Amino acid sequence: MARSEEYNVFDGLTNRLGQVFDRLKRRGALSEADVTAALREVRVALLEADVALPVVKAFIDGVREKAIGQEVLRSVTPGQMVVKIVHDHLVETLGGDADLATNVVPPAVYLMVGLQGSGKTTTTAKLARRIQRRDKKKVLVASLDIYRPAAMEQLKQLASQAEVAALDIVPGEKPLAITARALDRARREGFDLLLLDTAGRLTIDEELMAEVAAVRDLATPHEILLVADAMTGQDAVQTAKGFHEKIGLTGIVLTRVDGDARGGAALSMRQVTGCPIKAIGVGEKLDQIEEFHAERVASRILGMGDVVGLVERAAESIDREEAEKLAAKMQKGSFDLDDMAQQLRQLRKMGGLGGVMGMLPGIGKIKEQLAGAKVDEGMLKRQEAIIQSMTPKERRDAKLLNASRKLRIAAGSGTTVPDINRLLKQYMEMSRVMKQMGKLGQKGVMRQGLGSLFRR
Repeated sequence: MARSEEYNVFDGLTNRLGQVFDRLKRRGALSEADVTAALREVRVALLEADVALPVVKAFIDGVREKAIGQEVLRSVTPGQMVVKIVHDHLVETLGGDADLATNVVPPAVYLMVGLQGSGKTTTTAKLARRIQRRDKKKVLVASLDIYRPAAMEQLKQLASQAEVAALDIVPGEKPLAITARALDRARREGFDLLLLDTAGRLTIDEELMAEVAAVRDLATPHEILLVADAMTGQDAVQTAKGFHEKIGLTGIVLTRVDGDARGGAALSMRQVTGCPIKAIGVGEKLDQIEEFHAERVASRILGMGDVVGLVERAAESIDREEAEKLAAKMQKGSFDLDDMAQQLRQLRKMGGLGGVMGMLPGIGKIKEQLAGAKVDEGMLKRQEAIIQSMTPKERRDAKLLNASRKLRIAAGSGTTVPDINRLLKQYMEMSRVMKQMGKLGQKGVMRQGLGSLFRR
């Protein structure tokens, strides 16, 4: 399932806080009554987002103390000053940034714990894939879940898809024996990281905790990561608290952050458990996991966007060699339909139109208009299908596309002739801009500005 928009889990909170701060920023000066009234609405918004009551109380008290100070009430832009104070407290509540332990004497061991159904096994494969690709570490995964049918086979298949090594399955082997064998292989074969996927239960029980504690004592892990489902709200917070008290967590990985939960679990986790959120799952695919950055999440909750995250995602998604080839073509002023198909694929890798737009500052204010415009995420796939249904010669020269060819392409791609005409119109506009860039050159574009590309 493609992610249509990042961090949907915070949407409700973003909308409510946006309304509060828009009213504040329209005022020339603020009184204590204005700030008190705004904080009352912030409190309601946080409670509606399922944030734990003690966390809400501490948050509001901390903001009020600074927001009613004279430096705010006399500020040139008091409304914006209050937004900054709330932003800073959100960052503090979310716990700042905490990196995963990767630069340690190998093999580093991650113990993955959590309840059944939290996405623990998939998250294990996602983390393994990300660390192996991004940090260039040699990673091994092993399943200790001997209770859930096919759990071991599931991790083995996911590891194969992620292109990471998985420990061989030995029928009837107990979790401690699997752990010892995994540690031995990791040491002998020079693995940098070993991820141990422990068994989950429907609820926290003594048997589960005793088994995890025994594995912990044998493996002496560098990270004990609780995988918690953001959709379960305060139940996830209580689960985290229980595991931390019994096992001693080093961090939390929140899954299904792209879902329609209310965001309270993420805001409460750090305060209630004292453990940092180290990563978040933002979709079902193996590449849809990200480090947790409190500053960026706070900015997005307040509608400020996450431009740094967008740039990082582009760097991860875009093939450098292909980008250089396209740049060379642009300099020559040539841009064909194959190039356009490549651009469509890159956009889909970055999360589609919604995934990119959700990271832009101020986008929350036009979400309703965007919804009304019915931006169709499937359009990118249809456009790719249209181009793939063309012959190589047609992709190189769009002028060949007469009425009969368009009918053939429409039948082959499951689209209509008007769909093809819209794609060709879009292509012609892109091609015009690319040719203009080629004529101006990099210095010309910089000198005359991007506006020069869009002058007829």
